[in-house]
Formats: sequence, structure tokens, C-alpha cells
Amino acid sequence: MTIIVFGSINIDLAAKTPRLPQPGETIIGSNFFTAGGGKGANQAVAAARLGTSTHIIGRVGNDKFAEELLTNLQSYGVNTHNVLIDQNTHSGVAIIAVDETGQNNIIVIPGANNNVGEADIEHLQKLLAAATSLLLQLEIPLEIVQKAAKIAHQAGVRVILDPAPARADLPIELYPLINIITPNEVEAGQLVGFRVNDTETAIVAAKHLQQRGVKNVIVKLGDRGAVAVTADETFFVPAFAVEAIDTVAAGDAFNGGLASALDAGLSLSEAVRWGAAAGALCTTKVGAQGAMPDRATFDKFLQNLI
Repeated sequence: MTIIVFGSINIDLAAKTPRLPQPGETIIGSNFFTAGGGKGANQAVAAARLGTSTHIIGRVGNDKFAEELLTNLQSYGVNTHNVLIDQNTHSGVAIIAVDETGQNNIIVIPGANNNVGEADIEHLQKLLAAATSLLLQLEIPLEIVQKAAKIAHQAGVRVILDPAPARADLPIELYPLINIITPNEVEAGQLVGFRVNDTETAIVAAKHLQQRGVKNVIVKLGDRGAVAVTADETFFVPAFAVEAIDTVAAGDAFNGGLASALDAGLSLSEAVRWGAAAGALCTTKVGAQGAMPDRATFDKFLQNLI
């Protein structure tokens, strides 16, 4: 069986600077690097690094970044046979400036991600028979996210939605198609219209989302852990104590770990624990995809906690 990730693929162009420039100002940076990014690609790498068979469906552009992005995903074990090269536009790009304090400015140009459409839905339909979970995010057109959720739901495949980037206008018809939704505090607040900042408000928010039709809600609370609310129980999984140096893509690592555990037949509570562990390990390294833990590191980490 396999996990399918349907979502964004970006190239990150990152510059280190002593401070962020003012409008109209040119400053000299200290370092530059490129790396694979996009929430869809990040989650695919997170699952594949844990040894789970993982396919990604999405698009790259007609540019020099396309081969780099595909080769990078393949190097982590992600199946990219269903990634289209869009001849009409460029790959998704994130232009990032990071200062010495860790503050950043980010400009995202979606490029090919904005063109994900019916051809990609057809690729999804061909893979669903062997899938355990479909992972979705919100960096591709919302109507396509909803179509993907609908056909996966009809096929009996578990639908896991990471509602990021945060937005308040999710169609009410989407919620009943979702088996598990995994917002962080900010995203949960955007969805329900009130501030979510602790376990109590997270539980209230989760119950609001259940009333819209979502079966299971997991609210990620960063370094405090995660709250899960199902039809039968509510439980809290504390965060793992690590020396965090970079929280980029920790939420994507969480979803990859969660889906991998469910693919392995583990319970939801154990899957949330896997997600929390993967997210914690991701914060101990700089970057996104390169920071995702491999299975040996992951197993050793959990074993040392027993």
C-alpha cells in the first residue's frame, strides 16, 4: 500500500543577510542556497524518509529548476512518475531572506502549482486503488483540493488535510470529505473565527470543526504538543524535548509521520505520537526536506524514550 501526496512543489531560493532590507535598499548578504520546498513535497519527503511507499502528484515548470526538484524528491525515495512538467509556466518559487536573528521575508510565486488541475486528478484516480491515505494542503487551487478529496473519499481512502496556508474560506462541502484535519494554532483560529492558544481552546475549536463534518481533528500546538479529538475520545500528546534550532517544515514532518503510522496500521493515538516525534526531530536540523528524519534515526529516537 502507499501514501499519495497531492500538492505543491517549490524551489526555495534563500539568502542570509545581517538584517532585512528596507524598501528601496540594497544590502550585502552572507550566504545563498537553493533547496526543495513546498508543503506537498515536504510531506512526501517526510513520509518517504520513514520508509513509507510515497507518490507525489503535482507540477513543476518548464525551467532549469524542474530537474533539480524531481531529482531531489527521487533521492529521498519519493515516486515522481505523476509529476507533470508544465510547459506554459515556471516552477513554484519561494524567495527567502533570513536575517541574523532568524526573522525572514518570503515571496512565493506559485507558478506551476497554480495550474494543477484535471489532468492531475486523472493521475490521482489511477493510484487510489493501492492507497491508504491522501495528503492534501492548500498551496494548489482550492477547487482541485476539493475534487481530490471527493474522489478519494468515494474510493474509501483516508483523506488528511493540512489547512495551510491558513484561510477562513474553506467550502463547507469539503469538511465531510476529510477524515483527519491537522491545523496548527493559527490555522485553527482562522477556521473557527476565535483565538486558539492552549489545549482548552484547541479542544473547543476541534469540536467546532467536527460539527462541520470532519471526523477527527488534530490541533498542533508546536513545542507544547498536540490535541486530538475524535468521535469517541479526546487526548493530548506532549511534545518531545529536543534542542530545536529551526522549526521550518516541522508541521509537514508531523503529517508525514502521522500518515506513515496509519499506513503501518497503528492507532490514531500512536500515529499522533509518530507525528510529534517526526516534527521534533525535524527542528533539530536547519532546512525543510533535508531535516526530515530517516527511519533509523526515528526508530532510535523512539526507542530511547521507552
